[in-house]
Parts: sequence; structure tokens; C-alpha cells
Amino acid sequence: MVVQKEFVERAHRIVWCAVATVGPDNRPRSRILHPLWELNTELVGWIVTRATPVKVRHLAYSPYLTCSYWEPGHEVAVADCHAEWVGDAATRQRVWELYRDAPAALGYDFWSVFPVGPAGESPSLLRLTPYRLRLTDVETLSGRKQPLAWP
Repeated sequence: MVVQKEFVERAHRIVWCAVATVGPDNRPRSRILHPLWELNTELVGWIVTRATPVKVRHLAYSPYLTCSYWEPGHEVAVADCHAEWVGDAATRQRVWELYRDAPAALGYDFWSVFPVGPAGESPSLLRLTPYRLRLTDVETLSGRKQPLAWP
């Protein structure tokens, strides 16, 4: 759990990440998103987003994505994940409140973007289940130490 804990701390400090998916044309597409991670008995990520035609098509083709965090000091956190859309109203409400109650800059009040709230048609929820984590920094990039990785 050491790598998972460090991953969450780093991801929540950096906040925004590039999320890449691959579509039926086998070409990647990336966008900047704002995942929130929970580490209890397992690591789970959540993204409140719009289910755009590109995201829906890509995840229907391949339900995997990569979240890549980077900050100017070259601390990097990468999570390769299985992703699935969640329609359950109770889960959507709970995650909406997790974002709302998280400290700045991680916290976010989605009411300004989705005024109908978590039960509306526009906001969608992605559940991320990581199967690989990798943490690097200046020392690992220079070859002076090994990156932290899981599994």
C-alpha cells in the first residue's frame, strides 16, 4: 500500500492530469481531467465528466485509460486503469459530495458546471480501477534510483 498511498498524495497535490484513451481507429486521444482518488481497502478513482461521444466510443472500444500527472519539479504519477461508467444515483451523489468536501485545490463544486446536480443527464461518473501505478521524480528520470511501481 506504500505506492498507492504515495500515488494518492502526489495526484491530489498535482490535481489535474492528462487522461488518454484509445478508440476504434487505434489512435490515442487525451484530455485534461480532475480525478479524485480513494484509498480504503483498494484504490479507486472517480471522475465527474461529460460522457462525450469520443469518450463513450473510446471506452466502449477499450475500457482502459491512463492518468498521467506531472508537475514542474518533475514529480510524475501515472495510473493505468480499467474505467467504467457509473449510473447509480447514490454513488454519483456520494462522489459529488467527496469532491465538494475535499480541501482546495482538489475540492470542486460541480454545481457551477452542472446546475441540475449529480442526478442530471449531463454529468457522468467514471470509476477508475488501477492495475498499474508508476511514480517517478528527477532522481528516477536521471537513473539514480528506480521508480516506485505497483504491482
